[in-house]
Amino acid sequence: MKVLVTGATGFIGRRVVSRLREAGFDIRIASRLPQRLAGADDSVALPTADAPQEAFLALMRDVTHVVHCAALNNDRSAGPADFQTVNATLTGRLAQAAATRIDGRFIYLSSIRAVAGAGFSGAIDEATPPAPQCAYGRSKREGEIKMLEAFAKAGRDGATALRLPPVYGEGMKGNLRGLMRLADTGLSLPKAALTAVRSLVSHDAVAGAVTHLLIRRPPPRPTYVLSDASPVAMSEIIRAFRLGYSRPIRLLPMPAWPLRLAATLVGRQASWQAFLATQICDPSLLISEGWVPETDTLGRLEELARQRSDSPYP
Repeated sequence: MKVLVTGATGFIGRRVVSRLREAGFDIRIASRLPQRLAGADDSVALPTADAPQEAFLALMRDVTHVVHCAALNNDRSAGPADFQTVNATLTGRLAQAAATRIDGRFIYLSSIRAVAGAGFSGAIDEATPPAPQCAYGRSKREGEIKMLEAFAKAGRDGATALRLPPVYGEGMKGNLRGLMRLADTGLSLPKAALTAVRSLVSHDAVAGAVTHLLIRRPPPRPTYVLSDASPVAMSEIIRAFRLGYSRPIRLLPMPAWPLRLAATLVGRQASWQAFLATQICDPSLLISEGWVPETDTLGRLEELARQRSDSPYP
């Protein structure tokens, strides 16, 4: 069986491709950045959102399943129209072609931002009513809708969205990368500002979930929420990174109000509230279907910092 993996040269896509090959699947890789495909076997440039339908249908030749990792991530330089084009329109076009040409699954890597904003505090599972609060989140939710509508119109099941919390692993970016850099400074930090608890998921666990859903016989549910087995506190994340870097922990019993005041003075109250938000994802549904989540989140984070500390490159 052949799997088309879009975004196959990206942070998560590379791990998905590796895991699927280990499981014995043939792979066709597609990327929005063709320069990254040089020398790769069975590789194609991913059509743009306004490409003719024939370009999308051509991707499906000899393909059984599609894993759609390609996305415009939560980049501050992107605007609402950019997010909509890549994360919603492109997803819909790809799903329309897949619904009429493949016999297997369509797995879309979505985000918990399709359900809740960064400032939301609470638990998130498949029953949580979607209430995206940013252009990125709205585009991911629209991508989910367009995918499911395409398969429903074709009278097909087999399409599913995996809603991901922050993903960690070698090459990660975003807020987790920022926390890793903060940990590497060795600065003393107020523990009172690091009490928020978050669910994370490793890119290995995401790749394992994709493989599990392609191998598992019953059709998937329309959505799944992923995460590692247990959420972790922000202070624990900093501590794990500093252990990996062999730095002093330096989490002090200081009040958080100076940081809160500074955020207020520079107009970053919303960012401060998001930093304090506790978001716990419940992966029970996919676990009940046989998927095994990562159980040693802090150990994996520590190892990431240790590997970076040992690397000869900055």
